Amino acid sequence: MKRLVMATAIWMASAAAAEEPARAPDAVRQLEGCWQGRGEVMGKPVTIAVEARPVALGAMLALDASSVAIDDPSDRYAAHLVLGGGKGSADVIGFWSDSFGGTMTAIGSGTLRANGFDIGYRYGEATFLNGWQVAGERLRWEIVAQEKGTSQAFASYVLTRAACVSGAE
Repeated sequence: MKRLVMATAIWMASAAAAEEPARAPDAVRQLEGCWQGRGEVMGKPVTIAVEARPVALGAMLALDASSVAIDDPSDRYAAHLVLGGGKGSADVIGFWSDSFGGTMTAIGSGTLRANGFDIGYRYGEATFLNGWQVAGERLRWEIVAQEKGTSQAFASYVLTRAACVSGAE
Protein backbone atom coordinates (compact mmCIF):
# COMPACT_ATOMS: atom_id res chain seq x y z
CA MET A 1 0.00 0.00 0.00
CA LYS A 2 2.81 2.40 0.90
CA ARG A 3 4.46 1.79 -2.50
CA LEU A 4 1.15 2.42 -4.29
CA VAL A 5 0.66 5.74 -2.50
CA MET A 6 4.24 6.76 -3.24
CA ALA A 7 3.96 5.75 -6.92
CA THR A 8 0.67 7.67 -7.25
CA ALA A 9 2.21 10.79 -5.68
CA ILE A 10 5.19 10.62 -8.06
CA TRP A 11 2.91 10.12 -11.08
CA MET A 12 0.67 13.05 -10.05
CA ALA A 13 3.67 15.36 -9.57
CA SER A 14 5.12 14.45 -12.97
CA ALA A 15 1.73 14.76 -14.69
CA ALA A 16 1.20 18.21 -13.17
CA ALA A 17 4.67 19.28 -14.28
CA ALA A 18 3.95 18.05 -17.83
CA GLU A 19 0.76 20.13 -18.22
CA GLU A 20 0.87 23.09 -20.54
CA PRO A 21 0.94 26.45 -18.78
CA ALA A 22 -2.41 28.17 -18.42
CA ARG A 23 -3.14 31.07 -20.73
CA ALA A 24 -4.85 34.31 -19.74
CA PRO A 25 -8.27 34.61 -21.41
CA ASP A 26 -8.35 36.47 -24.75
CA ALA A 27 -10.55 39.20 -23.20
CA VAL A 28 -7.75 39.88 -20.69
CA ARG A 29 -4.92 39.48 -23.22
CA GLN A 30 -6.45 42.12 -25.49
CA LEU A 31 -5.31 44.71 -22.91
CA GLU A 32 -1.68 43.87 -23.68
CA GLY A 33 0.36 46.89 -24.73
CA CYS A 34 0.28 50.55 -23.81
CA TRP A 35 -2.67 52.91 -23.60
CA GLN A 36 -3.08 56.63 -22.89
CA GLY A 37 -6.15 58.71 -22.22
CA ARG A 38 -8.27 60.78 -19.92
CA GLY A 39 -10.91 60.11 -17.37
CA GLU A 40 -12.57 61.13 -14.20
CA VAL A 41 -12.09 59.85 -10.64
CA MET A 42 -14.73 60.91 -8.10
CA GLY A 43 -15.58 63.86 -10.36
CA LYS A 44 -11.95 64.93 -10.78
CA PRO A 45 -10.50 65.00 -14.35
CA VAL A 46 -7.29 62.98 -14.80
CA THR A 47 -4.86 61.81 -17.44
CA ILE A 48 -4.02 58.10 -17.36
CA ALA A 49 -1.41 55.77 -18.83
CA VAL A 50 -1.65 51.97 -18.77
CA GLU A 51 0.95 49.36 -19.65
CA ALA A 52 -0.02 45.68 -19.70
CA ARG A 53 2.29 42.74 -20.37
CA PRO A 54 2.07 38.96 -20.09
CA VAL A 55 3.75 37.36 -17.07
CA ALA A 56 4.09 33.81 -15.71
CA LEU A 57 4.51 32.27 -19.19
CA GLY A 58 1.40 34.10 -20.39
CA ALA A 59 -0.88 32.65 -17.72
CA MET A 60 -1.39 36.13 -16.25
CA LEU A 61 -1.30 39.74 -17.38
CA ALA A 62 0.42 42.40 -15.26
CA LEU A 63 -1.09 45.84 -15.71
CA ASP A 64 0.38 49.09 -14.41
CA ALA A 65 -1.77 52.21 -14.42
CA SER A 66 -0.74 55.71 -13.40
CA SER A 67 -2.88 58.82 -13.33
CA VAL A 68 -2.41 62.50 -12.59
CA ALA A 69 -5.12 65.02 -11.72
CA ILE A 70 -5.33 67.61 -14.49
CA ASP A 71 -5.88 70.49 -12.04
CA ASP A 72 -3.17 69.37 -9.57
CA PRO A 73 -0.11 67.58 -11.01
CA SER A 74 1.02 66.67 -7.48
CA ASP A 75 -2.15 64.53 -7.12
CA ARG A 76 -0.82 61.25 -8.50
CA TYR A 77 -1.99 57.64 -8.26
CA ALA A 78 -0.59 54.31 -9.42
CA ALA A 79 -1.97 50.76 -9.41
CA HIS A 80 -0.51 47.35 -10.23
CA LEU A 81 -3.00 44.67 -11.24
CA VAL A 82 -2.46 41.02 -12.05
CA LEU A 83 -5.24 39.36 -14.09
CA GLY A 84 -5.83 35.82 -15.32
CA GLY A 85 -8.39 33.11 -15.89
CA GLY A 86 -10.25 31.30 -13.13
CA LYS A 87 -11.46 27.73 -12.74
CA GLY A 88 -14.38 28.16 -15.13
CA SER A 89 -13.91 29.12 -18.76
CA ALA A 90 -15.70 32.47 -18.22
CA ASP A 91 -13.99 33.34 -14.91
CA VAL A 92 -11.46 36.13 -14.33
CA ILE A 93 -9.35 36.36 -11.19
CA GLY A 94 -7.21 39.32 -10.20
CA PHE A 95 -5.07 41.04 -7.61
CA TRP A 96 -5.09 44.81 -7.00
CA SER A 97 -2.35 46.80 -5.32
CA ASP A 98 -1.76 50.51 -5.47
CA SER A 99 0.08 53.57 -4.23
CA PHE A 100 -1.92 53.51 -0.98
CA GLY A 101 0.24 50.59 0.17
CA GLY A 102 -0.18 47.03 1.36
CA THR A 103 -3.31 47.59 3.44
CA MET A 104 -5.26 48.49 0.29
CA THR A 105 -4.64 45.29 -1.68
CA ALA A 106 -7.50 43.06 -2.77
CA ILE A 107 -8.25 39.81 -4.56
CA GLY A 108 -10.91 40.13 -7.26
CA SER A 109 -13.16 37.84 -9.23
CA GLY A 110 -15.41 38.31 -12.20
CA THR A 111 -16.58 37.07 -15.55
CA LEU A 112 -15.87 37.48 -19.24
CA ARG A 113 -18.35 39.31 -21.48
CA ALA A 114 -18.46 40.47 -25.10
CA ASN A 115 -15.33 42.54 -25.86
CA GLY A 116 -14.14 42.52 -22.26
CA PHE A 117 -14.72 41.46 -18.70
CA ASP A 118 -15.99 42.63 -15.32
CA ILE A 119 -14.11 42.04 -12.07
CA GLY A 120 -14.99 43.16 -8.55
CA TYR A 121 -12.64 43.89 -5.66
CA ARG A 122 -13.95 44.06 -2.10
CA TYR A 123 -12.71 46.73 0.32
CA GLY A 124 -14.48 46.65 3.68
CA GLU A 125 -18.22 46.92 3.05
CA ALA A 126 -17.85 48.11 -0.55
CA THR A 127 -17.17 46.26 -3.80
CA PHE A 128 -15.49 48.14 -6.63
CA LEU A 129 -16.74 46.66 -9.89
CA ASN A 130 -14.28 47.23 -12.76
CA GLY A 131 -15.59 46.94 -16.30
CA TRP A 132 -13.01 46.59 -19.08
CA GLN A 133 -13.98 46.81 -22.75
CA VAL A 134 -11.78 47.03 -25.84
CA ALA A 135 -13.13 48.12 -29.22
CA GLY A 136 -10.37 48.29 -31.83
CA GLU A 137 -7.75 50.75 -30.61
CA ARG A 138 -9.97 52.11 -27.84
CA LEU A 139 -10.17 50.94 -24.22
CA ARG A 140 -12.94 51.85 -21.82
CA TRP A 141 -12.41 51.19 -18.08
CA GLU A 142 -15.19 52.01 -15.65
CA ILE A 143 -15.28 51.53 -11.90
CA VAL A 144 -18.52 51.53 -9.93
CA ALA A 145 -18.59 51.45 -6.11
CA GLN A 146 -21.33 49.21 -4.75
CA GLU A 147 -22.25 49.35 -1.07
CA LYS A 148 -25.38 48.40 0.87
CA GLY A 149 -27.54 48.08 -2.23
CA THR A 150 -26.44 51.33 -3.86
CA SER A 151 -24.13 51.93 -6.81
CA GLN A 152 -22.13 55.06 -7.52
CA ALA A 153 -19.75 55.90 -10.36
CA PHE A 154 -16.21 55.99 -8.97
CA ALA A 155 -13.98 56.31 -12.03
CA SER A 156 -14.28 56.23 -15.81
CA TYR A 157 -11.50 56.29 -18.40
CA VAL A 158 -11.28 56.25 -22.19
CA LEU A 159 -7.86 55.34 -23.56
CA THR A 160 -6.35 54.72 -26.96
CA ARG A 161 -3.54 52.37 -27.86
CA ALA A 162 -0.15 54.10 -27.72
CA ALA A 163 3.51 53.29 -28.29
CA CYS A 164 5.17 51.81 -25.22
CA VAL A 165 8.03 53.82 -23.73
CA SER A 166 10.63 51.60 -22.10
CA GLY A 167 11.27 52.32 -18.42
CA ALA A 168 8.15 54.44 -17.93
CA GLU A 169 6.75 54.54 -14.40
